Amino acid sequence: GKNYRNFSKTSKTPRRPYEKERLDKELKLIGEYGLRCKRELWRVQLTLSKMRQTARELLTLEEGHIRRQIEGAAMLRRCLKYGLLDESKMQLDYVLSLKVDSFLDRRLQTVVLKQGLAKSIHHARVLIVQRHIRVGKQMVTVPSFMVRVSSAAHIELASTSPLGGGRPGRVKRQKLRAAEKKKSGGDEAADDEEEDED
Repeated sequence: GKNYRNFSKTSKTPRRPYEKERLDKELKLIGEYGLRCKRELWRVQLTLSKMRQTARELLTLEEGHIRRQIEGAAMLRRCLKYGLLDESKMQLDYVLSLKVDSFLDRRLQTVVLKQGLAKSIHHARVLIVQRHIRVGKQMVTVPSFMVRVSSAAHIELASTSPLGGGRPGRVKRQKLRAAEKKKSGGDEAADDEEEDED
């Protein structure tokens, strides 16, 4: 029957599922960038392949073609904004040389680790998911959030987080409560002993 889906797939599974070389490469990237599953990697690969396809298409048009000028400039601007290309490489040929690593390096999870807010790539992911990290004034809980060059300087611990000077976490609050109870309970017990002696 008809396909009534009004959205496209965000990832694409590999054609050959058991190719050893590809499996090893994927496993290495997943370990290096602390990804949760292969789909996270396939999603980036699909984004990259779509970009390269568009770039190849635009390169077949003449230099002065209006579509190449407008769409090409928009694509290069986007690459510059997300730090995928630097200003010296503002040409469509460089879009074709982009690698998956270029995208993975711009994920919030990787940037948090590089800025020294986390002890490891896995710790970085936990901090993000547990609402300890904000980008500018916005709290971000998605490890795959793509960080813009302009936002990279504004990544910090959230003010509401116990790590960033907010109120203590649940376990610490329980311990403090227990300590207070013990203290007040101990004082009462001491008063009772004094009354018995009298």
